[in-house]
Amino acid sequence: MSPHSSSPPDLRQAAFRCISCGDLSDSASHDFRCAHCGDLLEITYPSWQESKPDPAHLKQIWRERRLSSRPVDLSGVWRFRELLPILETEQQVITLREGDTPLYELPRCARITGVSRLFAKHQGMNPTGSFKDTGMTVAATFARRAGFQWVACASTGNTSASMAAYAARGGLRSLVLVPEGKISWSKLSQALDYGAVTCQLRTDFDGCLGLLQQLVLRAPVYQLNSINPFRLEGQKTLAIELLEQLDWQPPDHIIVPGGNLGNSSAIGKALVELRDLGLISRLPRLSVIQAEGANALVRTLREGAQHLIPVTPETRATAIRIGNPASWKKAANVIEATSGACEQVNELEIAQAKAEIGAEGIGCEPASAVTLAGLKKLLSRGFIKPHQTVVLVLTGNLLKDPDYTIDFHRDRLFVGTREEIASGALKSLRHPPIVLDATLDAILKTLEQAGKS
Repeated sequence: MSPHSSSPPDLRQAAFRCISCGDLSDSASHDFRCAHCGDLLEITYPSWQESKPDPAHLKQIWRERRLSSRPVDLSGVWRFRELLPILETEQQVITLREGDTPLYELPRCARITGVSRLFAKHQGMNPTGSFKDTGMTVAATFARRAGFQWVACASTGNTSASMAAYAARGGLRSLVLVPEGKISWSKLSQALDYGAVTCQLRTDFDGCLGLLQQLVLRAPVYQLNSINPFRLEGQKTLAIELLEQLDWQPPDHIIVPGGNLGNSSAIGKALVELRDLGLISRLPRLSVIQAEGANALVRTLREGAQHLIPVTPETRATAIRIGNPASWKKAANVIEATSGACEQVNELEIAQAKAEIGAEGIGCEPASAVTLAGLKKLLSRGFIKPHQTVVLVLTGNLLKDPDYTIDFHRDRLFVGTREEIASGALKSLRHPPIVLDATLDAILKTLEQAGKS
């Protein structure tokens, strides 16, 4: 179980930079924190300051690779490898053909909200059903390259599924730490099937992550949470792919769910890099939406606090049920850099938005739906204008949390909660199954009644 080396591999053109004190280093500790001030690290590319890649050439080769059958080119992450840490050979890559996810237009939701053009970048169409795969292909690849045999994560579900899949694909062992009774079994079943050693701990996600941080300092285990900056390098390719799909014409706004805040940080990092490299001429505004019951970043920014104000998280959107998000400083930085916003939405607003996205024939897990609910609030504030183009980032597949969907349509989601009475306003969005006698007349009558609704 011992790695060949205690330090990460030589990145050649890349370096680790502390997000607070700016210290640069060629290596990082196993907890991926600055040796001087203890804050998080990010990967930077000092060579770009001396010799920037040619934007037109990059766009051309990325486009040509879409016709390639090489495994590394079939990945929607490694297709953009000029903006990622360097590997010696393509054979080192662990890939499940992640990325290349669809960009859907949402005409019904556009009419509901009143914006002229509304899109959804659906990361739930990745191999394990969430955006985590785009980061995991890079982080798992560098874990194996460094000689580690074990990888580990704390998870609310999606990270564990993704890590376990990529570990299995790459011949690695995986350890999953999850909060007992606080994640979807649909997500946990993936980690079990991919062979992970799965531990359900009597704590919340933040407690799991704290224990993981201690573990990696005492055992040769490689951490694959979004604290790991390799994860964010992979996840930033979402923005590159999105801009390519829009013919390099930036939208006015990109809206992202806010959980542990690594994904919003990665997307914002990519946007700034694309602007600085001349691939786009202006920055879209990046906004982060949190659940009202897990709103640590919202509270911190509104109160102007210098340190995160943690909360005890409570929301049915389990993927973002995080009260002490590790990447909050990174997220705050990209919100400021892109002149974005941070907003919160309640449980009724999430449920309504999820049903409205489902009515488009697309569907998503609850955490993804905060983006549409947040759009409505940002429109009402005047932060987003009706004539502007907006992209919602849907982070997880509908099948990640089927119990939520079933409970909603059977009117059980809010039973016994303070929202129970108010949830009656969502009746028109529910489509419960109808039990009938097995007769043609019964079916015809139901069809007739449905046609009138």
